[in-house]
Amino acid sequence: MVKELTAEQARLTYQPAAFECNSTADLQPYDGIIGQDRALSALKFGLNIRKPGFNIFVSGFAGTGKTTVIKAFLDAVALQKATPDDWCYVYNFKDPYCPRALRLPLGTGQTFQKDIRQLIDNTRRTLMQTFTSKEYSTRRSEAAEAFTRKREAAFQALSERSRAQGLLLKASQIGLVLLPAKGDQPMTDEDYGKLSQVKKDELMQNREQLSKELKEKVLELRLEESNLEKQLAENDHQIAGNAIEFQFQETKTKYKNLPQVIAYLNEVEEDVIENFKQFFVDTKTGEADPMAQLQEMSRKQTFSRYEVNIFIDRSEAKGAPVVLELNPTFNNLFGRIEREAQFGALYTDFTMIKNGSMHVANGGFLVMRIEDVLTNFQSWEGLKRTLRDGKLAIEDIGERLGFMATKSLKPEPIPLEIKVVLIGEPQYYYALMQYDLEFRELFKVKADFDYVMERNEKNLKDYASVICRICNTEKMKHLSSDALAKILEHSSRLADDQSKLSTLFADITDIIREANFWADEDKTKLIEGKHILKAIEQKVYRSNLVQQHVTEAINKGIYKIDTDGQVVGQVNGLAVMGFGDMVFGRPTRITASLGMGREGVVNIEREANLSGNIHTKGVLILNGYMIEKYATGVPLSLSARLVFEQSYDEIDGDSASSTELYVLLSRLAEAPIRQEIAVTGSVNQKGEVQAIGGVNEKIEGFFEICRYKGLTGQQGVMIPQANVVHLMLKEEVVDAVKIGVFHIYPVINIDEGIEILTGIPAGKNLKPGKFEANTINDRVQKRLLTMAYAMRDFGRTDNETKKDKHKTKTKKPQSPVPKKIVKPRNV
Repeated sequence: MVKELTAEQARLTYQPAAFECNSTADLQPYDGIIGQDRALSALKFGLNIRKPGFNIFVSGFAGTGKTTVIKAFLDAVALQKATPDDWCYVYNFKDPYCPRALRLPLGTGQTFQKDIRQLIDNTRRTLMQTFTSKEYSTRRSEAAEAFTRKREAAFQALSERSRAQGLLLKASQIGLVLLPAKGDQPMTDEDYGKLSQVKKDELMQNREQLSKELKEKVLELRLEESNLEKQLAENDHQIAGNAIEFQFQETKTKYKNLPQVIAYLNEVEEDVIENFKQFFVDTKTGEADPMAQLQEMSRKQTFSRYEVNIFIDRSEAKGAPVVLELNPTFNNLFGRIEREAQFGALYTDFTMIKNGSMHVANGGFLVMRIEDVLTNFQSWEGLKRTLRDGKLAIEDIGERLGFMATKSLKPEPIPLEIKVVLIGEPQYYYALMQYDLEFRELFKVKADFDYVMERNEKNLKDYASVICRICNTEKMKHLSSDALAKILEHSSRLADDQSKLSTLFADITDIIREANFWADEDKTKLIEGKHILKAIEQKVYRSNLVQQHVTEAINKGIYKIDTDGQVVGQVNGLAVMGFGDMVFGRPTRITASLGMGREGVVNIEREANLSGNIHTKGVLILNGYMIEKYATGVPLSLSARLVFEQSYDEIDGDSASSTELYVLLSRLAEAPIRQEIAVTGSVNQKGEVQAIGGVNEKIEGFFEICRYKGLTGQQGVMIPQANVVHLMLKEEVVDAVKIGVFHIYPVINIDEGIEILTGIPAGKNLKPGKFEANTINDRVQKRLLTMAYAMRDFGRTDNETKKDKHKTKTKKPQSPVPKKIVKPRNV
């Protein structure tokens, strides 16, 4: 005999006195993570192991507070770890298109930048003072004047020799030329014509000889001038080197323990000496002179190569960095190279290299949501490549895809040492494990956040302390002990289990926020239990418009649902409908029709393509149950049609399989079913009723219909015994159960259920093929045997029937049930 559930079994309640406090204000806030021991163990392992590939995927359903909890957890862990070094980019004097990355001790990036700027400023002043000094000018002028005097003397001597030989050395547009002379003036053509041929030949011979000497002397002087200029340039470089040696040596001494910095300073020193003239060029230009402006811009760009681009500055950091990237685009993750327009063209240099989240988090932890990474173009591929290569390279996404034809910068990659924590729901994890071969190699640690936790004394106290923290953090009123009891009851309802508490703290916090609003409206000092209940009710009220319309349609008879009387082959099943944030139960009439045939149980929804795979499987199980229990000695000769009446959408799930079996048994036994009882539950081939989901919503949905139509005191629902632990019904349903106007029947198997629905004993199995007389099972088997024989005899002549009777030596039974089961011949 099935016992009805009591009100205490229908809802777990908490007594306010059990919390040993008047309100959550009396408690100590809990700053840790509760109910996630498995996830925390995985996190600690993943964060502490230093081997490559042990990045972490945090799996869990939305609302469990994964992101907030992980960020807080990592912040605490990061404080115990060393702060990584600074990084900067500097000009590469050997390859300007590949800026050099320098690693600097923690907090020295800004100091190094200031030191280099000061060094260049000091160098500029020193060089200007050196090369504009009177001593330098005098020394250079003396060298130039000495050469000038030597050149003039050489040409003077050559000129005198030329004059002695009747020639005049004269400068022209094409250089130095020798002309026939008459005194100190060149000879005119008329005078030249009056000369004798002998004189002319003599002049030509002298001219040739002197021209040869002139060329040799000019070449000698030019070579000497070139050597002089070279010597002066070398002297200038030596002077420049000597002038700036002290400044550079002072800076090198400061960074003597950093070989990379010393190498860079050596290159800067060499470049300054080589290009020392740029340090004292007159920079005064007219604003309206485009050419002068262009020259000045070029000069500034030349000086910018001595700048230091502080790429990562951790001067104010404490512990390892923890970065929560909410928009993981390719550039936000891996940095970018910016450009600026100058005179109609795009220009860039190493000072325009900007970091990304991976650079900022390098040496620490980077937290992202997996769906954000997957939906941003190239971010996922870039993340995998970076983790696989173990270095951070900055490049344009267009260049990565092969779209960039122009030459751009290619900064030196930075070594990568990071833990990436991806947060997402379980389906993302399973999909990536199945379809992305690299995922399992790069994210070897899974931290699984559960959506429920055990309800025990310790967890209850911790849960209350978490609520205290929520109230403190959001500056809300604290909860009274009564309100605390109600919110914990709601937590168990969210968990769909009396022995569990929900870890969906986002939903819990939302209820507290709304209850705080109603407490403000009532001007109470604390959030009371009535405010929690009102918040829950109002949340449902704002979303249950569809449920209200469905209930009204049933009440008006638009949807056919009976809540009293008895009908053969008709039962009220319970389904769950979901619309966004609203889930509610809706009763559905299920009917069965019966006839002879060999089709067995036919699912009309399946024939109409409105049945999901799980529902189809549930109906097929009914055939297995019928064969094993009733047709072990005879063929199952029936054609039954099962249908969900007034159902126009696809039906899936097997929670109605027991309901469909009850209505089929009712039709076979011609036993009417009580319409005031709605049924839910899955069934297996052994006739055991199995647990289903949404049991609270299903019960409450039928209760709403009964209340609208009028509670008769006989109405109720029948659920699997295994679902009793999941019951956390609304208080109005519990009150109805308490006063006996609504009933909940937990059943273990089909026999228990059919007895409740029909009021007729199910009947024990006395021996194979034999049940207690006048029971449901007995009537069902007799009906099946009658149909089997009718199928055997259908379409046969009287003579064939008589011959068959004579061969089997049996008499036709007077009743539909034969006295002896005879194996029929094939027809």
